[in-house]
Amino acid sequence: MSWNLREQLKKTVASERGTIISSPGFRQPMALIYPNSYHVGMSNLGLHIIYEQINGRGDTRCERFFLPEKKVAQEYMRTKTPLLSLENQLPLYEFPLIAFAVSFEMDYFNMLSMLALGKVPIYDSERGEEDPLVIIGGPCATFNPEPLADFVDVCIVGEGEEVIHELLDTYYLSRQQNVTREGTLLNLAQIEGLYIPSLYKPLYNPDGTIAGYKRSTHAPLKVKRRYVKNLERYPAETVVVAADTEFKDMYLIEVARGCGRHCRFCMAGYCFRQPRVRSLESILQAVNRAKRYCNKVGLMGAAISDYPQIDKLCKSILADGMTLSVASLRADTLTSGLAQALAASGHRTITLAPEAGSEKMRRIINKQITDEELYAAVAAAIAAGIPNVRLYVMVGLPGETEEDIQAIIHMAVNIKENMRKLGSKGTLTLSINPFIPKPFTPFQWLPMAYMDLVTSHLKHIQASLKSIKGIEVLIESPKEAYIQGVLSRGDRRLGKVLFDAVIKESGIGWRRAAKENNLDEAFYLYRKRDADEVFPWDNLDMGFDRSYLIAEYGKAQESQFTAPCKAGCKRCGVCD
Repeated sequence: MSWNLREQLKKTVASERGTIISSPGFRQPMALIYPNSYHVGMSNLGLHIIYEQINGRGDTRCERFFLPEKKVAQEYMRTKTPLLSLENQLPLYEFPLIAFAVSFEMDYFNMLSMLALGKVPIYDSERGEEDPLVIIGGPCATFNPEPLADFVDVCIVGEGEEVIHELLDTYYLSRQQNVTREGTLLNLAQIEGLYIPSLYKPLYNPDGTIAGYKRSTHAPLKVKRRYVKNLERYPAETVVVAADTEFKDMYLIEVARGCGRHCRFCMAGYCFRQPRVRSLESILQAVNRAKRYCNKVGLMGAAISDYPQIDKLCKSILADGMTLSVASLRADTLTSGLAQALAASGHRTITLAPEAGSEKMRRIINKQITDEELYAAVAAAIAAGIPNVRLYVMVGLPGETEEDIQAIIHMAVNIKENMRKLGSKGTLTLSINPFIPKPFTPFQWLPMAYMDLVTSHLKHIQASLKSIKGIEVLIESPKEAYIQGVLSRGDRRLGKVLFDAVIKESGIGWRRAAKENNLDEAFYLYRKRDADEVFPWDNLDMGFDRSYLIAEYGKAQESQFTAPCKAGCKRCGVCD
């Protein structure tokens, strides 16, 4: 075992504040893994929340693992050291429970490489009675875990604060009763919100679509998503303060969860409905706790500007001698008070997400923002002293035409000109991503726009804006976006491709693995699904049925808006 690797981990722990360390032997061990770098993982508030919940039980010792940097990974392999935990520098394979927090499809590759580096059997079918149970949670486990089904034992569907305790209680009871591995999984399957992939076997039609699932007698017909109905019972704020994060010297506090805006492209708005807010009192108590560590708080939620008491919250934070940052803003609810508070906190850029350049496209995707509201939000930011503007936009949206691509260019030019007229010499940044249809959205049946067309549109936008001073265009790699497109709506047949891409011959990469496994990427990317097609994620229940999504797709075709959630609303079925 490498002494250097252990010392590096100890140094990282020593730089943290709030780390929870228990000596081995006093509690049951559990590994909590973020399949990306420490920098990215420690910026994820969900990781902090679950870390605190597990350690707060008193009977479980939760230790963190992160994807090692390339040179560090090479040191692991050179010295034949298994992947080590941060808190006590213990090998991954020694942990009987291994839980991954999976937020992004591209982290699927990292997940497999970490299992291999940790000396854990990668396929669930290869794990015996003494091997760990591998668990996944997070957004990817909620909307479609099937591409990872051959590698995981348990999927947490939905929010984890409550179900993690039921999982651990059932697991420990099964161990005390000497229940077999298979029996333990059957016991876990009875818990609402836990999906056991091995209990559901897909059956395929000759054309490659799914005919249905052969379900174990003891497995539920569908696994219901779990969500926390009373957020006040569960704090959601920074637990371990670390300098090496996206939010350096900032204490994160969740102010709201879920979204009821009904944006038709947004998986989070469907899989994490209903919207819930924390009380102003509880948030201010968290702000007071933040003072122990730093003088800046990061307010987290689906749309911070939607928080009912946002102006009062901002004033209270500033009056307390603290500053603030926000995770997301909406142009139609950005108040001058919030803009001024951000400026007073040192913000130099306001970030908005119109998603499309034309109001026609925004009606299709149900992004309820008008041009006037967008311009007003930019004006409010500049008036407050924030000079720079960043806009998030997608290309390849359903119903998009050449005119809509031109509308993106016109939007950027017009906003930049308005910035100049308002006295701002700042930069307008256009961040553009290819649209990826997601499960459990009204667009889940639709093909992705052809890569050549999307690439052409991206190049045209970039070329058209290149000569305009003060505008920069940032574009996500289309190649990576289209791999995400395959994985987001993929099934278990992708497991072998993922395995070969990461493990075969020390990793042959996605393209070669897809070719060697005769993977037809067009089947997943460019095919329109029939209304009654069985989806890989049909074993999961988000609280609404297919007819609701079909109705929303119909409204998209008619360019009709759907109003946001409101108290007493019964439209989608989640709140019944």
